Amino acid sequence: MTRRSSGRSALAALTAVGAVGAAAAVWGFGIERHLYALRRHTVPILEPGSEPIRILHLSDLHMAPWQHRRQRWIASLVELQPDLVVNTGDTLGHVQGLIGVRAAFEPFRGVPGLYVHGSNDLVAPSPRNPFTYFNGPSGELREVGSVDTAALDRYMDGLGWRSVDNASAVLRVRGHRVDAFGVGDAHRELDRLDLMPGLVDELREADSTDDTDPAPLTIGVAHAPYRRVLDSFTTLGADILFAGHTHGGQVRIPGSPSALVANCDIPLDQARGMSTWTRSGRTVPLNVSAGLGHSIYAPVRFGCRPEASFITLVPR
Repeated sequence: MTRRSSGRSALAALTAVGAVGAAAAVWGFGIERHLYALRRHTVPILEPGSEPIRILHLSDLHMAPWQHRRQRWIASLVELQPDLVVNTGDTLGHVQGLIGVRAAFEPFRGVPGLYVHGSNDLVAPSPRNPFTYFNGPSGELREVGSVDTAALDRYMDGLGWRSVDNASAVLRVRGHRVDAFGVGDAHRELDRLDLMPGLVDELREADSTDDTDPAPLTIGVAHAPYRRVLDSFTTLGADILFAGHTHGGQVRIPGSPSALVANCDIPLDQARGMSTWTRSGRTVPLNVSAGLGHSIYAPVRFGCRPEASFITLVPR
């Protein structure tokens, strides 16, 4: 091969690589982050003879007021007629994000719900280098503005949703008693796991069922699925676990079963979707949502479509 033909080959290879990179950037920044997906799962954990419970799991909206396409898609999910909504946090993504949240959630008014907060519900997002996630979970957020967490709480409480942010709640869903407990954002060490045994004891003391009633369904809710949280929830008797935070890795190698990063210590092959968690001799379903949004400073999804989960609990 002559020097000239070798140079032409190298130039062609560089051109091809550049074209692929440009196409991937266009796809990730301009297309995939708007391709909302609904993941459906059927989980047999209810008592025999029980009516099914349809749960809509939403997470990581990172909502900004101008994200009308996302708002409309979320609002359309009311057509699924969920019996319960579980929102695992990072609902806000902008200091005026509540404007968009109202547009997205208003159709669910009157549908029972549970929620916890992520750090973006407490502090406005700030720019950060995305490559630092390969070094491990991200550090403390630099505060660039305040978000109105109290207004978000008032709005979701008004929808009929119950906060389980380091708290517990009892709901009635399609004739089922549902006991729920949850923690604050473990990524910011706001999880009060020391409170959990007492909260679970209170739920059990409040159990008014007699021997003929089905056992309550117990739900554990967290924003960030750190192992210490999942271990605690499983040990304390949760029947199913819900979390978000990971964004499913947000950028993945297409077809790979594992995320590249999770921004917490969960195994990378469990950073998205339905799996199970085992602790203290118990194995329970775990759903980690890849979420519907992204930071306004990192508007990209690649190999990891934004998603909501629709989970139908049925009798064993």
